[in-house]
Amino acid sequence: MSNIFTINELLWLFYIIINYTFVLFAYKKWGKLGLLIFIPLAIVMANIQVNKLMVLFGVETTMGNIAYGSIFLIEDILSENYGKKYAKHVISIGFATMIFTTIIMNIAIMINASANDTAQVHLYALFKPFYRLTFASLLAYGVSAFIDIYSYQMIRNIWPSFKNIWIRNNLSTIFSQIIDNIIFTIVAFAGVFEFKILISIMFSTYFLKLIISTLDTPFVYVAAWWKKKGKIEEI
Repeated sequence: MSNIFTINELLWLFYIIINYTFVLFAYKKWGKLGLLIFIPLAIVMANIQVNKLMVLFGVETTMGNIAYGSIFLIEDILSENYGKKYAKHVISIGFATMIFTTIIMNIAIMINASANDTAQVHLYALFKPFYRLTFASLLAYGVSAFIDIYSYQMIRNIWPSFKNIWIRNNLSTIFSQIIDNIIFTIVAFAGVFEFKILISIMFSTYFLKLIISTLDTPFVYVAAWWKKKGKIEEI
């Protein structure tokens, strides 16, 4: 047990709680606009963190799952409280963020650094792979976000009550993350890592996303309860 549950797992779980708490804070303070503002932050963090490999629960996986998972939490809050028409804004904002970040950061890299600069090599390592990562992210994100939003509403038609939020939240996210995980892993890392590492990343990432999607359920309930009681400060 001690070999599996280490400081990595503790920090990872702490990161989940802090990340989702920030999402709720943004929603409580600024309403649905706060959630939309959080999306670009989450996408940029996820695309940077995904370059880092780590070991969690005894398997090798990438960072970025939690930051990326917060996007699906936001989608489900918007779907629950405002419907799919407003939730679809998440997709267009996500696309714009990825494209804008890729263009701007690659221009920044092309500018010649001074002799005293120490940041260029690190910026290059982080953002040069963004062409491929952006394409992988755009494809995976567009398909999975569409599935998440529409499946949430379909499931809501079957289980519409407040107490059944956990069903529509988890089923929509779990299903959409299967698609997201397969598309992103293959497009982003095929040829970069060995096949066995790709498989390890694919399965371990999905396992972690199951944990992440399960842990976001209480936060969806809180957001829905706040909205129901008129405690959200819309601006």
